[in-house]
Amino acid sequence: MARVYNWQIGREMSYWYGEARPKRQFAAVFDTNKCIACQTCTLACKTTWTSGRGQEYMFWNNVESKPYGAYPIAYDSRIMELLGPQTWEGERYEGRTIFEAAPAGERLLGYHPETADYAHPNLGEDEIAGSVDGGMSIDLLHPVWMFYLARICNHCTYPACLAACPRGAIYKRQEDGIVLIDQKNCRGYRECVRACPYKKTFFNSRTLVSEKCIGCFPLGENDTQPRCFTECIGKIRIRGWINKPSEAREDNPIDYLVHIKKVALPLMPQLGLEPNVYYIPPVHVPEAFLVQLFGPGSRRAVETYRRANEKNSKLAALINLFGCTSHVVPRFEAKDGYVSALSDKGEKIVTAPVREAVVVRTAFDARYGVPRSNIT
Repeated sequence: MARVYNWQIGREMSYWYGEARPKRQFAAVFDTNKCIACQTCTLACKTTWTSGRGQEYMFWNNVESKPYGAYPIAYDSRIMELLGPQTWEGERYEGRTIFEAAPAGERLLGYHPETADYAHPNLGEDEIAGSVDGGMSIDLLHPVWMFYLARICNHCTYPACLAACPRGAIYKRQEDGIVLIDQKNCRGYRECVRACPYKKTFFNSRTLVSEKCIGCFPLGENDTQPRCFTECIGKIRIRGWINKPSEAREDNPIDYLVHIKKVALPLMPQLGLEPNVYYIPPVHVPEAFLVQLFGPGSRRAVETYRRANEKNSKLAALINLFGCTSHVVPRFEAKDGYVSALSDKGEKIVTAPVREAVVVRTAFDARYGVPRSNIT
């Protein structure tokens, strides 16, 4: 096995191929605090890509209610249980990745979900963690909690599916880092299904080959964000490009959120795949759960997000840009109360106010001489 550097775990690790980062890396940030689990993203993806025979159970995009929801059932807790102790020393992960914990004769640590594991995509929906004695009451300390986690393929820097495929049918595109399956070379061994700890590769029982989220690369080639992004009514998503930490740019929205403000974190970085979809953690969830899901930077990320509304905050401006354009956002700028998405050439794609205007309507309309029954 080769030795590669994974900046998300702060050290070198073992991987089956040498480090070969693409020219540009597809990346995205999801704000969990804004997701309402309307599943518009799920339906947009489903009707666009997986409405055929053999694809009935496939959800390239899905939204889970945490802590109990997971599709397929318990994929996250199962891989964490198989992996064993996951110890962090500051920002450095001292435990084993799924590549380093591989059983003898295997390329990595993984498992095949059972058919029944895919039978309940809404398991745990809207279920809360904890309980309140004497019935529900208002409590700012959140004695009970839940949140929604929207998921797509992470288009990892070190994909487990790619490492496991005995046919070499899985590859990363050099132009954008999106992970794809060459279905002409696939023979349906399902090693990719077993390998992916996020369980975002699926086997089509009709065509007998594997399929997965393609990052809507045909749209990306026209600088358009994926369907699940453009249809999101909660405006929780933004797609752009990510650089290595040493090459981070402050005018790059993904770099700014991930590397500079460190408010957006990868999903289960301890697995070792260096995923390229990042999450702004929910602000009301116990820290222990967030660390398990997003790593040791969770507390700092939550505190930074809570302070985002400070006067003239560039972070608040950028968060307000989420969902304001269907174009990929490679650059941005915030000044004079407005935030703009910019093209690679610095041209303005869209401009939005950092704060929405507030209009106070009186209870009595003097012009028409009538009271207003609704003044909101």
